[in-house]
Amino acid sequence: MKRKFRKILFFSLFFTFVFVAPILVFYFQGYRVDFKNKRITQTGGLFLKAQPKHAEVYINDKLIKKTDFFFGSVLIENLLPKKYNVKLKKQGYFNWEKNLQIKEKEVTEARDIVLFPKNPNFSLLAKGVKALWFSPTGEKIILKEENENHWELKLYDVNKNLKSHILKEIDIAKEGADLFDLEFANGEKEIYLKVVIAEQLKEFILDINNIPPLLKEIEKTSTESELKTSTLKESKPKNIIASAENEGNVYYLENTGNLYKTDSSFSFEEKLTESTFPLKQETEYKLYIFSDFIFLKENQTLFLFNKKTKTFEKFFEGIKDIKLSPDFKKLAYFSEYEIKILFLEKRATQPKREKGESIFLIRLSDKIKNVFWITPDYLIFDTENRIKITEIDNRDRLNIIDLTEFSSLCSDCKQEMQKEIFFNSNNKKLYVLAGENLWASKKLLP
Repeated sequence: MKRKFRKILFFSLFFTFVFVAPILVFYFQGYRVDFKNKRITQTGGLFLKAQPKHAEVYINDKLIKKTDFFFGSVLIENLLPKKYNVKLKKQGYFNWEKNLQIKEKEVTEARDIVLFPKNPNFSLLAKGVKALWFSPTGEKIILKEENENHWELKLYDVNKNLKSHILKEIDIAKEGADLFDLEFANGEKEIYLKVVIAEQLKEFILDINNIPPLLKEIEKTSTESELKTSTLKESKPKNIIASAENEGNVYYLENTGNLYKTDSSFSFEEKLTESTFPLKQETEYKLYIFSDFIFLKENQTLFLFNKKTKTFEKFFEGIKDIKLSPDFKKLAYFSEYEIKILFLEKRATQPKREKGESIFLIRLSDKIKNVFWITPDYLIFDTENRIKITEIDNRDRLNIIDLTEFSSLCSDCKQEMQKEIFFNSNNKKLYVLAGENLWASKKLLP
């Protein structure tokens, strides 16, 4: 009896092993039964990385797990190949949601997710601001304020959170002066001013590093290129319409419509165009160089230089501005109603992009005023009354949020009030001029 029992037990275990072992092998190799489609298939995975960390991950409205505390990432395995609704949630932050396709033997990725605070808590920095100018680094702000029918300029130091007086209108002319233009120069140590005095345009340099700030009128013989410490030398051709510098080289467009390349000392000259570009009279032209992409802006039309045909080709119409991403790999270019993205380099991570690929991002019914990069994958922009943030991952739908409204920062302001934004990439804060009030948000990024 015992011998017979042992035989039964042995063969039972043997056949169980023969039957179950292949199933286990296939299981651990990622094979599953897709009952809906009645087939056996290999699974895929989902990798997410988000900030801030420790966000809840939902798949098809079911809480799966949280992103880890150290890297803010999570890997979810053994998902059947199909489309899933994926959500990330964290208390006090806007949700992120996207429908993502899982494929066999592949891991679908979303590595650059940012959850933004629902209430960024703006604090008032200054009142009575008529105009403002941000330095290129965003560390300094020049404020124009008016007092007793005269204006004065004040310097706001972002890092020190300190406002100081630098210039009064009567310091320029006792009879009064109209401020026409202002620009930072000489590594933000000086300010280049254009003012109108008794119907005459005059130019000044204000040394804001000096205590007290030193004002000096610019002689008429001085050239604007000297004032802005441009690398273009006196030996440069006098028929330049537009110029730009990149990696030690100078590119310039002559009044003949030809594009040239040289160095900062103009020691050589290389003609880049095969045929001349048809220039228009009394038209403003501007050259942009990003990586090995050369753009020419003619009023509100943007042209891209084709290196194969050696000609400028129409690229975008209605252009307002171009903004380079913080990683120098992408351009955001926009009109009054549209935003598009151009990839300057090949993107290897998902969603993958080719060098030179351009994608349409968003079209709105409200006019777009200005656009800034927050991260290499998120933009912030303002419309008539709203400040919005959008991702650039256009798989499925875009995650776009309304961060705040201008009216919430200036409840007694009229419809035609001043509206301006500036994102400071150094301290991760948003600065907003609403009416005559200057506000600063808390950090938008961890």
